[in-house]
Amino acid sequence: MASRLSLLLPFLLPICLSLSRGEEELQKIPQLSFTTETPINNVVQDPGSGRIYLGAVNAIFQLGPALNQEARAETGPKLDSRTCTPPPSACQDTKLMPNLNKLLLVHPANGSLIVCGSRYKGICSLLNLTNVEQQLYYSDSKGERTYVASIEDNVNVVGVMSTYHLRDIQDEFSVFVVGKGYGRMDSTKLISTRILEDRREWVVFESIVEASAVQTAPFAPKHQHDFRHAFKDDGFVYFLFSRTRDGTDNKNLTYVSRICESDNNYYSHTELMLSCGPGNRYNKVQAAYVAIPGKELAQSLTDSPEEDGDSNSALCMYPLKAINERLEDIINACYFDMGSIGGKPAVDIPYFSKRDEFCKTPIAVSAPLCHFLPSPLASKPEFGLKGQHVEVRGLLTAVAIAVENDHTIAFLGNDQGEVSKVRPQSAHLKGTSEIFGKIPGLTAGERVNKNLFFDHGEDYLYITTEKKVRLVPVQTCNLKTDCKSCIDLKDPYCGWCVLEGRCTRRSECRRAEEKNGWLWSPGRECVKILSFSPPNLSCHKTQQVINIPSLPTISAADRLRCVFQEDFRSKGSMSGTGQVICNLPNPAHIPATPEGQGELLLTTTLLVTLYNCSNGRQDCSLCKNSDPKYSCLWCGHTKSCVYNQLCDHASQQCPDPLITDIIPRYGPMLGGISVTILGSNLGIQQADIKRISVAGVPCIHQPDKYSVSTSVVCEIGRLDPEKTSSGPVEVEVEGGKRGTSTLEFTYRDPIPQEFNPSRGPKAGGTLITIKGMALDTGSQADVHITVGTVECVVGENPRLILRNKISPPVWRYSVSITTATGPHRERGHISPPPPQGQGFSKAMTSKEAQAYLGDVPCLVNTLQDDKLFLDPPSTQPRARSKRHRRDTRSEPLDLLIMFGKGEWVVGSVQYERKYEVPLPIIISAVIVPMLLIIGVSIFCYRRKSEQAEREYEKVKHQLENLEESVRDRCKKEFTDLMIEMEDHTNDVSEGRMPFLDYKTYTDRVFFLPSKDGANDVMITGKLDIPEARRATVTQALNQFSNLLNSKTFLITFIHTLEGRPEFNARAKVYFASLLTVALHGKLEYYTDIMRSLLLDLMESYVHSKNPKLMLRRSETVVERMLCNWMSICLYQFLRDSAGEPLYKLFRAIKHQIEKGPVDAKLKKAKYTLNDTRLLGDDVEYCVLVRHVLVQSEGPDVTPVKVLNCDTISQVKEKIIEQVYRNQPYTLRPKVDSVTLEWRPGSTGQILSDLDLTSQKEGRWKRINTLAHYNVSTSARPVRSQSLQKLKLRRPTPGAGNALLEDDKVFHLVRPMEELDEIKSKRGSLKDKSMTKAITEIYLTRLLSVKGTLQQFVDDFFRSVLCSGAVVPPAIKYFFDFLDEQALKHDNVDEETVHIWKTNSLPLRFWVNILKNPHFIFDVHVSEMVDSSLSVVAQTFMDACTKSEHKLSRDSPSNKLLYAKEISTYKKMVDDYYKGIRQMVSVSDQDMNTHLAEVSRTHTDKLNTEVALHQLYQYASKYYDLIIAALEDDPVAQSKHLTLRLQQIAAALEHKSTDL
Repeated sequence: MASRLSLLLPFLLPICLSLSRGEEELQKIPQLSFTTETPINNVVQDPGSGRIYLGAVNAIFQLGPALNQEARAETGPKLDSRTCTPPPSACQDTKLMPNLNKLLLVHPANGSLIVCGSRYKGICSLLNLTNVEQQLYYSDSKGERTYVASIEDNVNVVGVMSTYHLRDIQDEFSVFVVGKGYGRMDSTKLISTRILEDRREWVVFESIVEASAVQTAPFAPKHQHDFRHAFKDDGFVYFLFSRTRDGTDNKNLTYVSRICESDNNYYSHTELMLSCGPGNRYNKVQAAYVAIPGKELAQSLTDSPEEDGDSNSALCMYPLKAINERLEDIINACYFDMGSIGGKPAVDIPYFSKRDEFCKTPIAVSAPLCHFLPSPLASKPEFGLKGQHVEVRGLLTAVAIAVENDHTIAFLGNDQGEVSKVRPQSAHLKGTSEIFGKIPGLTAGERVNKNLFFDHGEDYLYITTEKKVRLVPVQTCNLKTDCKSCIDLKDPYCGWCVLEGRCTRRSECRRAEEKNGWLWSPGRECVKILSFSPPNLSCHKTQQVINIPSLPTISAADRLRCVFQEDFRSKGSMSGTGQVICNLPNPAHIPATPEGQGELLLTTTLLVTLYNCSNGRQDCSLCKNSDPKYSCLWCGHTKSCVYNQLCDHASQQCPDPLITDIIPRYGPMLGGISVTILGSNLGIQQADIKRISVAGVPCIHQPDKYSVSTSVVCEIGRLDPEKTSSGPVEVEVEGGKRGTSTLEFTYRDPIPQEFNPSRGPKAGGTLITIKGMALDTGSQADVHITVGTVECVVGENPRLILRNKISPPVWRYSVSITTATGPHRERGHISPPPPQGQGFSKAMTSKEAQAYLGDVPCLVNTLQDDKLFLDPPSTQPRARSKRHRRDTRSEPLDLLIMFGKGEWVVGSVQYERKYEVPLPIIISAVIVPMLLIIGVSIFCYRRKSEQAEREYEKVKHQLENLEESVRDRCKKEFTDLMIEMEDHTNDVSEGRMPFLDYKTYTDRVFFLPSKDGANDVMITGKLDIPEARRATVTQALNQFSNLLNSKTFLITFIHTLEGRPEFNARAKVYFASLLTVALHGKLEYYTDIMRSLLLDLMESYVHSKNPKLMLRRSETVVERMLCNWMSICLYQFLRDSAGEPLYKLFRAIKHQIEKGPVDAKLKKAKYTLNDTRLLGDDVEYCVLVRHVLVQSEGPDVTPVKVLNCDTISQVKEKIIEQVYRNQPYTLRPKVDSVTLEWRPGSTGQILSDLDLTSQKEGRWKRINTLAHYNVSTSARPVRSQSLQKLKLRRPTPGAGNALLEDDKVFHLVRPMEELDEIKSKRGSLKDKSMTKAITEIYLTRLLSVKGTLQQFVDDFFRSVLCSGAVVPPAIKYFFDFLDEQALKHDNVDEETVHIWKTNSLPLRFWVNILKNPHFIFDVHVSEMVDSSLSVVAQTFMDACTKSEHKLSRDSPSNKLLYAKEISTYKKMVDDYYKGIRQMVSVSDQDMNTHLAEVSRTHTDKLNTEVALHQLYQYASKYYDLIIAALEDDPVAQSKHLTLRLQQIAAALEHKSTDL
């Protein structure tokens, strides 16, 4: 053969054509079929038992090989919704939805059937192969990792059984590998490996291979995979699918992908494009079949077919050897030839965005076949594999391949319900198909399902359409009765069996191997007479020689007859030359020659008669019992029944009897039951049976039940107590032949142990269940049960088919019933008094008791010993007797009580109706008093409400005035803010938001809060290491990094540190940040460590603490690790989405604060959100527009808005902000590095906050403002770049400090204690006006600022709490983790999970970013801005809590400020959490892919080496404790972790050890 396996694929054109064709009229043949109520999705066959399993919509069917239904399991419809995440009980808006079968796989190793449906995110179940009604496993609470199939109806799922190898522990177990297309509501796992048992940390159906490349979210919807087939061969797993090439072209291309079965990471995933037809005309695969081709096809696959035709389907064939060779070429091209074959690019990288980075550097790998590939590879279209194609008319939907007599036969199903037979080896050489047969009996118009397969013997074909599966023979040879019609079929299955004279398969023709014994087209002709010798009948010749070239050899055992015109027959013989010699008839019998003819030609017919003696005579006894006319005998040489002339060694005696079964196999010790013995050679007649013994006890033969050779029946005798109770059965027949069974018969008596019930009515009718041991002794006919002297009938209920005899139970109680005294009448229905008597409950239960009122049964709801309580019919029933039915009067109805078969009429009941009060009287008596009461109530209410209304109007008027004032102020302020914010909005839209780069962002988030702040070594990146030791230290730190990658070491390291009391909260935060930087290159591993530590933390809180406090504070290393993890994962989300509204909110708050007076000393402002920072005085000020000339920045002036009450430093800040608004804060000049010069004319004056002109008030000195220098709107202050450049003189440092060191300074408001002192000394009204005003009267300013900023606050909240937009995968992943863990603990309710989510995301990330915008932006956050941001952050936190906020007059103003909006924000949070829960889950693989990309992009920018060095300081400090902990851990000892740490310590600390 040219190849071991071949892949045969039917393809379709993108556009379907409507074609007509003629059809052969086919004979109807008997067919077996099975019909379902719903469409069939999948069909599989158990290779062991031959059972068929149908996966249909809402049901799984188990069928026998002959399509007889054995069991059925209902799978739907189910309450579900497309957005529901199992279990469904936690979902809303569910409805009954059909469950399509997506995947059906037989797992014969453990006798289970893998069933995956479209409901509940594609969860699978395991059913019993022998009875699918028995569910072996199902769980809907394991989360996203167990979602296998797709909920989309049009997404195909394929799978194949495989074996998973654990190399580290030399273990292997069964798995199934799944290929699934993309569904919008599904996960993006294209290929996954699913486990079938709970093992290690895995659960059943979990995806145990996490491969990033073929499971990355952007590529699944881009390529639109449509999987069609999966199979396994020679250590590889193959998937066949179609997909688009790159998302820009919607044209589908067909690919076959291959993965090494031993590859546990999909590193070897490689795709090869398959081309079918000229110009890849047939581009979308429909179905596939893998088979070993016949010799003809294997040879013809090397030829080239013609490329023409006008079909809309094709069958394409690809040798698997050629597929593997081309795949290896693609892999080698990437490894060794920079992705090229013959100088042309041949390798495509379909699942990675940066394709140009791969296959550019040769890799030194000797055998890359199953090694790590840089990315899943694919062939470019030019290097796809071109298949040999056979064009077929119609739209193909299914294919199956068989080999008969070295000929390959393709069975092709189409969309019209036809299944045709094609020979690909002959058709492909022509380029078009040659249909030589069709499967008869199919319904036209029904699409043939892809599930087309054979039975075990390949004699029958299972064909599936929409709702029916049929079992049809692969050939109908027997329908052809003559040689010519048989040959004309051109069917490799059918040929003419010459010596038997029938159209058969080659295997059914006994002499087929002889020359000319079985004739098949093409190239063969039927048997025909070529010539006669003599050609004419002569009156003188006695013999005629007939020349028949194609006649097979006739042996001596064959009989040859010659027939002349049907009147004369003679015996024929065959000469040594192969010619037939026939005796001619007597000349007297030759008819006269007609007048006008000189001779008479006679036709000769060859007849050969054969007898098959073996049919129905499998053993010697049956053979000898055959009719003597058949001349059959038992041949000892062949051990078969043959014709007497075919055997030279006939047996006179038959072999010993063979016993195959004994029915029953258990009998009572006293005997007396019949035993049936089955076998062969058990005699020819009943008299041949001479002796029978069962377990050594004689058994009396029963001749009337004897069957020749196969069955003997005898009655066993009594067992001697001293003999053994078990033994074989022995039968002796005529001639002394004996047969002994290998099975044993056992004597034993049944032991009844209990029966239920123990009491019943004397009338009988009670069902009795008897339990005990050995109750299957004897057969059902042998079982006799009596209750006392009464015979008990053994029913068909399995509980009552008891093969034993028992002592009769004693019925200790009887039932007596007394008649009820009379009916109890009520309006509309009857409730009779309970029948009274005794012995009710002792004789029967309430379920067994029956009661009838008339002809309607009554429910017996309570049965007591002396009373029976009934529920009567709500309407009057009819009488039971015909006489009462004819009586139309309202006569009493009989109340009949039945116990078992006993009946008692206990009384009568009559239905009557009471007098009803007329409706008008009821209305008058009820409605009129109610109206009177309502009227009085309304009068009293109106008097009270009028009084309250007057008071309310007064308060309302006051509130309206206040509200109008606040509204006008808000409107004005908001309009001004919008105008001012236009410039900032333009900056944002132009991309000028000062985002920090990733390294600066992480430095500030991780280390800025540390005690060293900006001088922390992690921010500066400076390590004091001598140059001579730098190489040694670097190498040791690399080893320490490898040690940290050991999960055992790292967990021990962390637990050891956390166990020390001096390792405080600040140290834990700093340690966690160091660990984040050190492991940034492997964020997947970092996430795994974090999950493990979180599980430990969760266990401690759930079982010993209040679960709601978890993650509230950073009391552990893992809590800070979580904060850092969120910061890493949400960085891009900040830049893409949430950063813009946050920056606008920051700018709006800053602008709103700076538009009014700000006390530079007290840090209070007129406009703020924080009442503690509210300026409690009404400061007079005016707005000035100054034109600033910046030295060294050119002659242009810049207009700047300032306040006349601003200090000089405040003016400088506003000038710098305006002039350098397009530069980040860190690149701007600082306030102290510039001076401000006031130039009202030709001369200038240097302005400063404090100088000799500063005003003094007692011991207090006021900071200078623009008003102090009398700056007017027409003058021009100039800000210069530096003191040195201007060469201006400033007071010497010593003189300035001496001047100010004893003075107290204030800006706008003097401190409270000074005012109190002045008030006590001076009592005039003028002095009293200096006293501080009441702060609360200015709280309305908070409302004004809040109203002005409301839009910006709402925009930020929406950007963060909108689940409809893009939600970072980290949030979905972590929230699902919390939900999953909560389900495992009974004391974790929904509120606790809500708090966990709040503590992990809003508290740990958003509040931190909201209060510190300089973590993400290059800006300066003043104390005033920080205080207002804190109010917004607190509002955000309040919105995320579940508890209700009860506000009062004593509540803080900051809480009252947003009290009205809190409910709206709370709903936003609830909807956000709910929306995230309903999103498609983010798998571990998807998360790892995202984390790997972050690691790859940013790790090189971080100070990883510095972090490792700092981490080692902790390892050095607690060295002895860590060593001791590692030595106590057997896993650490097995990995030599102690030795590795000692080696690192020796290198880093430059000291010798006693290693």
